[in-house]
Amino acid sequence: MPRLTRIAAALLIAGTFALPSAQALDLKNLSPDVAPCNDFYEFVNGRWDAATPLPDGRARIGSFIDLRIANDAILQQGLDELIAKPALQTSPGLKVVAAFYASGMDLAAIEAGGLKALRPLLAQIAALRGPADLPVALAALNRVQVAAPLNAYVWHDPKDTRRHALIFAQAGLGLPDREDYFKSDAVSLRLQTAYRSYAKTLLAAAGLPAEAADIEALMAFETRLAEASRTRVKLREPNANYNPFDAKALAAAAPGFDWAAYLAAYTGRPEGVARFIMGQPEFAQRLGELATDAAPAVWRSYLSLRLLDASAARLPKVFADAHFTYHGAAIAGLKAPAPRSEDVIVSIGGRTGSAPVGLALGELFVAKAFPAEAQARSLQLVADIKAAMRSRIEGLAWMSAPTKQRALAKLDAMALKIGAPERWPDYAGLQLTADDYAGNALRASAWQSAQRLADLDRPVDRSRWTTSPHIVNAFAGGLNEIIFPAGILQPPFFDARADDAVNYGGIGMVIGHEITHHFDDRGRQYDSVGNLADWWTPEDAAAYQARAAQVAALYSGYEPLPGQRINGQQMLGENISDIAGMPIAFEGLQRALARSGARDKVDGYTPEQRFFLSNALIWRTKMRNELLINQLRTGQHSPPKYRVLGPMSNLPAFAQAFACKPGDAMVAAEPIRVW
Repeated sequence: MPRLTRIAAALLIAGTFALPSAQALDLKNLSPDVAPCNDFYEFVNGRWDAATPLPDGRARIGSFIDLRIANDAILQQGLDELIAKPALQTSPGLKVVAAFYASGMDLAAIEAGGLKALRPLLAQIAALRGPADLPVALAALNRVQVAAPLNAYVWHDPKDTRRHALIFAQAGLGLPDREDYFKSDAVSLRLQTAYRSYAKTLLAAAGLPAEAADIEALMAFETRLAEASRTRVKLREPNANYNPFDAKALAAAAPGFDWAAYLAAYTGRPEGVARFIMGQPEFAQRLGELATDAAPAVWRSYLSLRLLDASAARLPKVFADAHFTYHGAAIAGLKAPAPRSEDVIVSIGGRTGSAPVGLALGELFVAKAFPAEAQARSLQLVADIKAAMRSRIEGLAWMSAPTKQRALAKLDAMALKIGAPERWPDYAGLQLTADDYAGNALRASAWQSAQRLADLDRPVDRSRWTTSPHIVNAFAGGLNEIIFPAGILQPPFFDARADDAVNYGGIGMVIGHEITHHFDDRGRQYDSVGNLADWWTPEDAAAYQARAAQVAALYSGYEPLPGQRINGQQMLGENISDIAGMPIAFEGLQRALARSGARDKVDGYTPEQRFFLSNALIWRTKMRNELLINQLRTGQHSPPKYRVLGPMSNLPAFAQAFACKPGDAMVAAEPIRVW
């Protein structure tokens, strides 16, 4: 168990934080005019939805967002304290994050700095005159984590998780999805217009060519990249996106671009690397074609735009406003920006907490908001839910004994990361200042890239955390692990003093979901140590795929907005994890109830009913149509309402809990069971 338990206990004694009070379920918004067996999401959340307006600065609101806002408020207070009292900056991480946050809040310094932080890279791009200049220019952008057009990173080798590998993947498109370059529906046309305007504004503000012809040349260039880009469904096929190469082999497969020179420039090693993985070779081939076919002026515009887009939110007002107009208003439907402090915190930590200095935010958050009691009780939930998963695997009628044994071995080997890491990064060599927001981001990205490139000479460290503990999310890591940051181990998802039904319906369902990810249509292709390896008999694999197809068909039938359906194949992994995660969380609750004997009604509801009420409440969400459409087109998760309707209608225990009858909308005629 991580040392966090002792750290948190010490903080509790010191009075740094207080345990949350017990949280009752929010039942005041139940809709008496909606039958639970007809639409359980509306029964629980419909009245709230009707009565709750969306603030101009929010693209969505609800349980997840409310908790993120609360966590951000804790961080904002802590960051303000660090800046006001530098003596509190007692670790390298706290020093780094204080400087970064201060620079993001100093609007005057941002205006005064202009494009100074970007000038060296913009000058390098401006000097590009032909194919021979491209490798160094692309490598320079990749080293500050600007994917133009490749995304380059170091990660554990998917087929040998003992070692690291250099991995390249398709990237570099300005529109939300490759399909947006080819469609002519109203949404795509609106996005194309917004993107053209955005590109023109950024380039013109930077003093670069931005006439109509320049923008159309850019769109044509990106369209060629989009043509060679795989769809989001195709990107979900692990083996198809694992293609080992060396520089010589890739030069033969994707001529026109000097891959050896690029590898040397990116890695900082004259010899490059002997082996790397190119996720999508046809995209590399298109890059090679563009290296020779596209005019240098178009390359200069494209690379400059990608750098400006990546930095715009941290640049003077003309750039930041354009970034909001495109990314915030056009794509997400926002009417006004979010509070500045929240934007800066997201900029530092990233959406998933994996940004270069994101863990420094986690260090601050854990010291404020993660009691030891929360960690201890959450471990019990995990144990119950894993035991329920084991029981379900053992009882599968369609799976043979050999495959069951391997599935159980994988479940037993699954590692758990709860709360926060045992140690924090020391950020050696990283220097940030309080007056250079854009420069801080570039330096932090370059520092992280250098750290990861150094990993090529090191074994994989399975104890490493790559997400910050302040994040309101959970993850199924690629090393057969599940990760629950302290940020989500808070009410309403988890309350160390709430009754079991509330916790198993909240965070318990999330635990079940993340465990199942290692057994979803992608996760099932990895073994007990996280290697991409086939451990299934052909018959069992076919039986699984038939059940997965049922899930895809179910969700493809949902139409959240007229003409906008869920893509059952694109979101299959998440939907399988919901369909299978809910029953194992429910069975985990039964284990807890058998242990405690606490089966009394609370607020008039049985423990089983409270489980489902709690689950529907954590998915309470209201979002703008623009964001919903973007999620349906580009996302991996179904909209929250269908994360309630799909799993519950396919779980007989739900029908039993609320006395639903065959024919009711919440009762599937033939319930789907994957695990």
